[in-house]
Amino acid sequence: MEAQKANIIPLPRDLAPASDEIDLRELAIALWQGKWWLFATTLIATCLAVAFALWSPNIYRAEALLTPSLEQQGGGLSALASRFGGLASLAGVDLGNKGGDKASIAIEVGKSRLFLGEFIRRHQLAVPLIAATGMDKTTGELLIDPEVYDTQSHQWVREMPPGRSPEPTDWELIKAFRSLVNLNSDPKTGLLTVSVDFYSPQLAKQWVDWLIDDLNSTMKQRDQEESKRNIAYLTEQLSKTSVADMQKVFYQLIEEQTKTLMLAEVNQEYVFKVLDPAVIAEEKIKPKRALIVVLGALLGGMLGVMIILVRFAFRHDKK
Repeated sequence: MEAQKANIIPLPRDLAPASDEIDLRELAIALWQGKWWLFATTLIATCLAVAFALWSPNIYRAEALLTPSLEQQGGGLSALASRFGGLASLAGVDLGNKGGDKASIAIEVGKSRLFLGEFIRRHQLAVPLIAATGMDKTTGELLIDPEVYDTQSHQWVREMPPGRSPEPTDWELIKAFRSLVNLNSDPKTGLLTVSVDFYSPQLAKQWVDWLIDDLNSTMKQRDQEESKRNIAYLTEQLSKTSVADMQKVFYQLIEEQTKTLMLAEVNQEYVFKVLDPAVIAEEKIKPKRALIVVLGALLGGMLGVMIILVRFAFRHDKK
C-alpha cells in the first residue's frame, strides 16, 4: 500500500486540466479590440434617440382640483332619511345617497362610455383625437394629418380595411380620449383631480373645464329627473291614503324632494366644486428629451458590449 502511494507523482501545474473560466484580462482585451463596435452602436443608438426626442411633439397637461359639493345632500333630507328611510323605501322612493357616495357615482359616470361618447360628440372632438399629430408653435393651431382627415372638404380620408368606414367609431374615440384623461380620487381627503394631456395647452385646459361642467350638469339632470318622478309618485300615493300619519310622512317627503329639485336648479357646481381651476400650461409635461437621449446612449452601449461578448465567446469556444 505504501509502495503504491510512493509511485503517485503529482502533475506539474502547467500540465493540469485547462480551466473553462474566462480570464478577465482576455475579456478586457476583447472589449478593447471591439471598441469600434461599442462606439458605433452607442453612436447610432444616441442619434436615433435624439431624432426620436426631437420628432416627438410636446404634450401639455391641464389639471383641476375638485371637492365634493354636499349641499344638496345635507339638511332636512338627510335627517328625514334617517327617520323615514324605511317607509320611503317601502313607498318606492330613494331619498338619495350620502355626499361621498354621490361623488363616487359621479366619478364612475365620468369614466363611463355613455358619458364620454356624448361628451366627444357634443364638443366635436373626433378630429383632434384621431387626426391631430402636434401643434404649430407659431400659430398655436393643431397639425392635422392630411392622410387621415381632409380639412378642406371636412372628410375622413384614412385608409381602412374593407367593410369599415374611415370615420372613427365611438370605440376608437373613447379609447383615444381615455388615454388623455385622468380622474384620480384621493380616498383620504375625498378630493378629485381631473387632468388632460394634449398637444395644445389651450385645448387641454378647455377640455378639463368642459368635463367638470358636463359632469355637474349630467348629475344634476339625473337627480332632477329622479326628484320629479319621486314627487309625482308621492303625490299619487298621498291621494290614495287617508291615514293622517302617512299623509304627514308623504308631505315631508314631497317637501324635501322639492327642495332638492330647487337646489339643483340654482346650483351650478352641483356635485363638485372647483378648488384649483385648470390653467393654460406654459411648460410641457413630456417628452423628457434629455432622459430619452441618455437612455438611448446606455442601451446602445449595452448592445455594443453584448455584441463584443458574443463574438468573444465564439472565438473562445473555437480555441
